[in-house]
Amino acid sequence: MNQDLKITVIMATYNMPEWLEKVIIGYENQTYKNFDVIIADDGSGEETKKIIDAAKERSIIKINHLWHEDEGYRRQTILNRAITEAKNEYILFTDGDCIPRKDFVEVHANLAERGRFLSGGYCKLPMELSKLISKDDILTQRCFDVKWLRENGLTGSSQLRKLGAQGKWADFLDFVTPANASFNNCNTSAWREDLIEVNGYDERMRYGGPDREIGERLENKGIKGKQIRHRAICVHLDHARGYKTKESLERNLEIRRNTRKTGVVKTPYGIEKLNG
Repeated sequence: MNQDLKITVIMATYNMPEWLEKVIIGYENQTYKNFDVIIADDGSGEETKKIIDAAKERSIIKINHLWHEDEGYRRQTILNRAITEAKNEYILFTDGDCIPRKDFVEVHANLAERGRFLSGGYCKLPMELSKLISKDDILTQRCFDVKWLRENGLTGSSQLRKLGAQGKWADFLDFVTPANASFNNCNTSAWREDLIEVNGYDERMRYGGPDREIGERLENKGIKGKQIRHRAICVHLDHARGYKTKESLERNLEIRRNTRKTGVVKTPYGIEKLNG
């Protein structure tokens, strides 16, 4: 195990305290210990703060809660602030609704490679199962057990295959999968210096692909994605997406088309504002 790599886990959240509590428990149960956590909070209310404050009190993990006012969907803005405040050389991005398996951070640490970013995915759970998962299910790792999940309502061969893949078989599935090694906020890691060089996330973008767009700029810079979806495992708890709009999706697609067409590396609308 590569214990020398210092990692900052950046966890995005917005008003899902019940889910966030389960996710934090998952990070308190990791085999890899050389990491801290920044919770990038896009304007959540008091209940979320209570969950984070309680975790800070009990946890051996250093947790930094970054928050800004709720002025609509500004996730990319708080994520950029988290990147600038990260103290470690390597950053692992995840969401406050994705419970990590106990080897999650270890997998990212062991597979980190200069000139690459790591591209993981998630196993999506239905709402009933999302609510069912308890602290004990996370600590015992039952919530990653294929048999237990199937007995409690999880279906879908792709989901179950990801969860069941181990060792060389997981390596092989990542090698042969047709899925693109894209930048996925729920389960992706990269070198902080590379993220700074592309100027972070494009803050014009709303829900629907801003993570893919920063990945496309990293690729324009020569930083290629590396597939780890069968090795870095997290389960995604269900929730509504009220912030998803046709307009935001169309605008984001236009920005992404321009990124690919022009080969832009550094967005003018990122950590530094370069557009005058």
